[in-house]
Amino acid sequence: MKLPDEVRGWLAKRYASQHRQWLAAGDTAGWPLRIPLGLPTEAAALRQPSAVRDWSAQWRAWAGPGELAWTERHWKVLGLQRLPQTLLISDPAQAASLAGELDRWQRAAGRAPALRHRWPALAPLLPRLFDMLADFADADFQRLQTLLAWLIAQPASGLYPRQLPLAGMDSKWLEPRIGLVALMLSAILQLPADGVSAHALCGLKRPPATLRLRVLDPALRAHIGGLADISAPVETLADLQWRPATVIIVENLQTGLALQDLPGTVAFMGLGYAVDALASLPWLRQARCVYWGDIDTHGYAILHQARTLLPQLVSVMMDDVTLLRYASLWTTEASQASAEALPGLTADEQVVYTGLRSQRWGQMLRLEQERIAWNDAWQALSAAVN
Repeated sequence: MKLPDEVRGWLAKRYASQHRQWLAAGDTAGWPLRIPLGLPTEAAALRQPSAVRDWSAQWRAWAGPGELAWTERHWKVLGLQRLPQTLLISDPAQAASLAGELDRWQRAAGRAPALRHRWPALAPLLPRLFDMLADFADADFQRLQTLLAWLIAQPASGLYPRQLPLAGMDSKWLEPRIGLVALMLSAILQLPADGVSAHALCGLKRPPATLRLRVLDPALRAHIGGLADISAPVETLADLQWRPATVIIVENLQTGLALQDLPGTVAFMGLGYAVDALASLPWLRQARCVYWGDIDTHGYAILHQARTLLPQLVSVMMDDVTLLRYASLWTTEASQASAEALPGLTADEQVVYTGLRSQRWGQMLRLEQERIAWNDAWQALSAAVN
């Protein structure tokens, strides 16, 4: 027998796992949802009369959404009994209401048709856009549509974000949302997104990139006045008159901060897809370059992008052996890179990338670099440098 609170809990889990698909499918697909309430047998009712009475009474008092279907049972001992049999949930809105998510659902479901009508190519993307549709303020949702329309009409403006001639548009609004804008624009215009920065997809100039660099060699630090940790524009770093023997590129900032001294070595950290900025540093071209990123699809997409600029780049701890060794520390990606193949990867790297995209080892899994035991990581990095 399922009590109302149990049904609410079950629906909350169902909503959490299915609401994005419901948004894409519309209100009719797969509805109504029929939830059996667990009719007891007469034998069960005789064993637990108070529990059955309480179960039936709670459903008689049901005031929530949905339609209760009742049935009659002619029992030998207890006689005619009218019992709740099924709760019918007619649409996603009723499910959202029972899950405590009605306001967010109504906003998302109310906005999705406008996007689908204006830009039909966004329809397959709606599940990924749910949080934006549910949570954006009305002004932000309108600003987003205005920006998309302008970028479609001006696909290669070459402007900085602050130069956009749109009311209410500034870099403070755009920069945290540039990934979302690029995702939607690439879908609308059918543009390849992997290996391309969000600003480039939008036809915009990226504000001057500031790179975070650690100098891991005392001799190199002496060459630049003893500085060990530098954040500077690309142009400033490009003018440095030095020749590090090795350049390490790590994806995570704190991982980069943990690096110890290594002869002739400097390290960049936290670049993400901004690795293309490294192409402006002439002293990298003759250096040994080592990349260590997360073992997830975006980590490999970044590696691919970096290797197109630095052909000598080698990866460390981005193989299936490392992935499987730390299986207990896997987490999940919110979204995966879409390219089926990345030409910049080695054959071994491509095997792992393909396995991640095909869910070979699990759904949307990833291994973040900072979860790897530091002694193992440092040993592998030191070996790669030496």
